[in-house]
Amino acid sequence: MDRTLESLRHIIAQALPHRDPALVFKDLNVVSMLQEFWESKQQQKATFSSEGLVVYESMPSSGPPFVSYVTLPGGSCFGNFQCCLSRAEARRDAAKVALINSLFNELPSRRITKEFIMESVQEAVASTRGTLDDADDPSTSVGAYHYMLESNMGKTMLEFQELMTIFQLLHWNGSLKALRETKCSRQEVISYYSQYSLDEKMRSHMALDWIMKERESPGILSQELRRSPEAAGGSQEGWTRTTILQ
Repeated sequence: MDRTLESLRHIIAQALPHRDPALVFKDLNVVSMLQEFWESKQQQKATFSSEGLVVYESMPSSGPPFVSYVTLPGGSCFGNFQCCLSRAEARRDAAKVALINSLFNELPSRRITKEFIMESVQEAVASTRGTLDDADDPSTSVGAYHYMLESNMGKTMLEFQELMTIFQLLHWNGSLKALRETKCSRQEVISYYSQYSLDEKMRSHMALDWIMKERESPGILSQELRRSPEAAGGSQEGWTRTTILQ
């Protein structure tokens, strides 16, 4: 625990050099610190976006306890952990949870390694009742999943989660099925969409797509929400692995 805390303080010193690492989580202005952190990440990647990096949403409520959510670049979403008596307090608490997760994600242990890939592939083999030889065969579903992991070697878990979320959305709106019908290989699909980011343009495209589906088949949105990975009680990683393996 002490090593983890020390590592987090080291990351804070690098990402937010003008902040005191010992006081960072006690600062009431944690909302601005979260914004600064992701602005710094954008500058490191030399990418700049006109859209808001960090997006906050509050659950409608006439009184406490209040609930606030914060969505980070890439689609990761966190909510306030404590019971909050004001919307401002809920917003700060959600920002604190998101900042802690953002900093923790920068630790070396949160990057995709050979060991993580081996463990994930073994789980995929077990879930499909296949063999480890399938992992080296690009024509198999396990081989495609192995390829996806290898292509993201060195990335953080939040970065990999963004890619998994993109494939979830593509599965939900039928894009993956349509691509398979055109005889595109899984590797081609993965390589193509690995270049995408879950930005405002992609979210707007997906939203318009589902608006059209709802008009054509009223009630389909409610049906799909009930089939979501959270409603099914499964983990996001496991559900996405199943999606890729199909």
